[in-house]
Amino acid sequence: MHRRTLTRTLVAAALCIGPIAGPSMADDAGYLIVFKDGTFTPSRLEVPAGTRIKIVLRNAGKTPVEFESRSLRKEKVLGGGVESFVILRGPSRGEYDFFDDFHPDAGKGVIVAK
Repeated sequence: MHRRTLTRTLVAAALCIGPIAGPSMADDAGYLIVFKDGTFTPSRLEVPAGTRIKIVLRNAGKTPVEFESRSLRKEKVLGGGVESFVILRGPSRGEYDFFDDFHPDAGKGVIVAK
């Protein structure tokens, strides 16, 4: 098979598979956490253990936020109206706390890898 034909076949296959969506999934197959002026939703996010996970962080508010998880060793600062993401590389089964370091009164959330 020629390289061009193989490339077209692989691209077509990828387009047919498409993203897997669920209730807490973002449009691009990442799990979504939305921050807004001192709050975030969801506060509990379930993900599959042992697989690469993309968590989309969206700041729908006007003030900066900081997603922080010491147990996952991840942090990300987002200005108002900004969206970004973090990648978890195959988390082990367990619970991983996260919080908004700029809004300590927002409470804690948990990412549960099953």
